Amino acid sequence: MASVQLCAGIRSSHSPMDFGAPCLRGASFSAYFAPGLSSFRSVDASLALCQASNRFLTIKAAANGRISSHQNGRHSRTRLDDGSSTKYFDFLVIGSGVAGLRYALDVAKFGSVAIITKSEPQESNTRYAQGGVSAVLDPSDSVENHMRDTIVAGAFLCDEETVEVVCREGPERVKELMAFGASFDHSEDGQLHLAREGGHSHHRIVHTADMTGREIERALLTAVKNNASISIFEHHFALDLLTHEDGNTITCHGLDTLNVRTKEVVRFISAVTLLATGGAGHIYPSTTNPLVATGDGVAMGHRAQAVISNMEFVQFHPTALADDGLPIKPKSRENAFLITEAVRGAGGKLFNMARERFMPLYDARGELAPRDVVARSIDDQLKKNNEKFVYLDISHKPAGEVLGHFPNIARECLKCGLDITKEPIPVVPAAHYMCGGIQTGLSGQTSIEGLYAAGEVTCTGLHGANRLASNSLLEALVFAQRAVNPSKDHFQRVQGSYRAVDEAREWTRPLESTAILEDSQMEEIRKFTAVQRKSLQQIMWNFVGIVRSTERLEIAQRRLEELETSWQDHLFRHGWKPNMVDLEVCEMRNLICVARVVVRSALSRRESRGLHYTTDYPDLVESRRLPTVLIPAYWNSGLVNRLSTGSVSSRAVKTTQEFQPKTPVQA
Repeated sequence: MASVQLCAGIRSSHSPMDFGAPCLRGASFSAYFAPGLSSFRSVDASLALCQASNRFLTIKAAANGRISSHQNGRHSRTRLDDGSSTKYFDFLVIGSGVAGLRYALDVAKFGSVAIITKSEPQESNTRYAQGGVSAVLDPSDSVENHMRDTIVAGAFLCDEETVEVVCREGPERVKELMAFGASFDHSEDGQLHLAREGGHSHHRIVHTADMTGREIERALLTAVKNNASISIFEHHFALDLLTHEDGNTITCHGLDTLNVRTKEVVRFISAVTLLATGGAGHIYPSTTNPLVATGDGVAMGHRAQAVISNMEFVQFHPTALADDGLPIKPKSRENAFLITEAVRGAGGKLFNMARERFMPLYDARGELAPRDVVARSIDDQLKKNNEKFVYLDISHKPAGEVLGHFPNIARECLKCGLDITKEPIPVVPAAHYMCGGIQTGLSGQTSIEGLYAAGEVTCTGLHGANRLASNSLLEALVFAQRAVNPSKDHFQRVQGSYRAVDEAREWTRPLESTAILEDSQMEEIRKFTAVQRKSLQQIMWNFVGIVRSTERLEIAQRRLEELETSWQDHLFRHGWKPNMVDLEVCEMRNLICVARVVVRSALSRRESRGLHYTTDYPDLVESRRLPTVLIPAYWNSGLVNRLSTGSVSSRAVKTTQEFQPKTPVQA
């Protein structure tokens, strides 16, 4: 195993796992409500966010670089340090969904690229996206219409400049996908078939039947595999970012990963890093997200002191397949099966168990209301009638039309004994999308130098308090492309020096747990972690769901802290050490971090807006039409592993020119 050496010099956003104190204690964060996503204006609110147990050790001292500079950026160099692998790439991409793949294809023109993916390359939220990509491609539509729909769906919390950028640049990004070989449905006249979904005033959804994400992933992944400058590292779990702190500036130098097949810790050093890790649906028991969606990117960014925004806005898709209502119940599912928004866009109607259509009772737009409205309406029906699901009926449409547009849904339902051309589909809301995340500027830049982000892991300001259907793939495409030029510029500034850091001395290397603990110890640790993971998910569903209250959020906050403490204690009793890493344990660490950030952000928003509905503050409050911005204000040195005589001084996070106040969207 690698010997653990710590030097005077660089602050690491990670080191071995430190369970020394409960999460949320000892470090102060501030919640800011600002008139525009990217501004920081303080109010009397203080959030203590995930630190001690959800942080790795912090190292503070003076840097010593001993590795010679290597100018050739076109090829990676691999070096072994004390038996562990260190790899050097010009660009590092964490995640293999649409954002990561699209970005990789462009930056590969300027240097070597490594894509880190947690499972198989195709296993991402992108693959499970059914509906499509929204873009203004119909002459009767307009960018202004798309902007208006986005802002209305976002409950007027969207950043107007971001909305305009995405809506204007979207059509070109779709055309680029087609140039990469993505095949979309066309009408009989040869034009792209544009569907309509909830919240959209026009037909503007480019799609491939009900498997759009799968087709986009296929096309981009094929292009990536054919690019000699791009290397894909499968089954590498991202542990933590490697960062250097110099005054008010934090710089990212790469990432530590765990090869979950070989159990080897692999370090990646890079000039530029892009976070494209997707969402965190598995903080809830029922989610449309695949198993890989455990909030890893937000948690890593948080531990590295990145600015995070709007985490209270968790989107529950109104219509996931309700297994309880199927004639043949599936044995088990890793994630809920999505019934795309496009079914309602094509004329599908929602009925309760009494076969009463209920959406017009809640909203004049009926089934085409935005997702937050439809999900709350279904939730209300379920609670009023003490039922487990409602029905979505598309059987009144011609069978050929239904099967042509929704073959994947029809096939899945038929396996469960349901013919959607003749019978209604049982549906229920499920966790689907995080509208909050790591805050970025218009070029994908974060508050950490050298770290960019794109896709669901971010908060760009596009979605506001609720995402408009099919704007997610669009946002990922636009910001992946917008991050390319600044990434290239940063790489060109540091390409002669980023390899010169003596990484073996600057950052301690974590140790894979099975190399130290007995099989029986790891079996007990993983078994208990699995139980606690389910408990966390149930806490979030019971107390931080579609409808919330201050009392229930406070219960969730308390129970999550108790759960974390109990989990940590159990691990230590069974031999766990602070310098160990393991896939299941590290995922749990990330889930706890994200869950607690969601709860604290929800508690700070004292109004109901978009996806955040609380019975204690049921109305919109104009003065609170502002993002929730979480900024690390200072670190308590008591939580720091001080390996030198120096202490950690208080500091505010750096605000750059890109993070200046913007004019709020006018309701």
